[in-house]
Amino acid sequence: MNYRHHFHAGNFADVVKHALLVRLVTAMQRKDKGFLYLDTHAGRGGYDLEIAGQGDSLIRQPEWPQGIGRLWTAKKLPVFLQDYLASIRLYDRQQGNLGEQPRFYPGSPVLVSSLLRPQDRMALCEHQPDECEILRSTMARTDRCSVQNMDGYVALRAMLPPPEKRALVLIDPPFESGDEFSSIVRAVRDGLRRLPGAVMAIWYPFTKRARAENFYAQLRELDLPPTALAEFVVAGESTSMKMPGCGVVLINPPWRFDAEATPGLAGLAGLLAQDSGATGRYWWLVPER
Repeated sequence: MNYRHHFHAGNFADVVKHALLVRLVTAMQRKDKGFLYLDTHAGRGGYDLEIAGQGDSLIRQPEWPQGIGRLWTAKKLPVFLQDYLASIRLYDRQQGNLGEQPRFYPGSPVLVSSLLRPQDRMALCEHQPDECEILRSTMARTDRCSVQNMDGYVALRAMLPPPEKRALVLIDPPFESGDEFSSIVRAVRDGLRRLPGAVMAIWYPFTKRARAENFYAQLRELDLPPTALAEFVVAGESTSMKMPGCGVVLINPPWRFDAEATPGLAGLAGLLAQDSGATGRYWWLVPER
């Protein structure tokens, strides 16, 4: 996919992923005991949407107007999205934007850092050295946060179980490798061996190259705890879009998370649809026992 996130920052996939992530953090905080937030592919931490279309050699159409741009001007938002959008607006203002359109969009490290309590902790991994240096600078003043220049898949073996015995893990790889799904499955297997109760959120794209059905089959071969899928498409099967949708695997989702996610995804489909056939659904890959 040759994924360079600046092009895609704030697009519909970011909205889906980050809206779910905010709700997961909130659900984890229903208990007083702290937890580790582990981000395996953290990126640089924040993005300037004004330069989102500038590449190494080509000018590209930014994708945020069809994502966060839609929510920015929406008259009424589902409850599911309100905390997420409030966090995005706060970051945008803190970075100095006084305009009517969004300009600055936080990556998952910055977004989650704004939500964590004193008893919670962050470990952020980024394998690309230049991106990791930017991330270190971005997170330099964040308490209880470590930034590691390392393979995020290795981090699940190295950092689990944490002293807190509770963890929320985000696996959000760039999908530049042809065997990315297999790498994810191996990392999930290793992570669950070390912390069976870890809550894991795994983002993945819907493309012709990235076959989600094969991914699901690989996951089913593991002895998984309760596992749900949040699937989202902005256009139906007849679309010419290279990536018409995405999903998030949710391993050990918090209790009654489906009651929040199901109407939330349906509401998002109405807001972010780019063609007929847009849908959002939540279903069980491995049902609760």
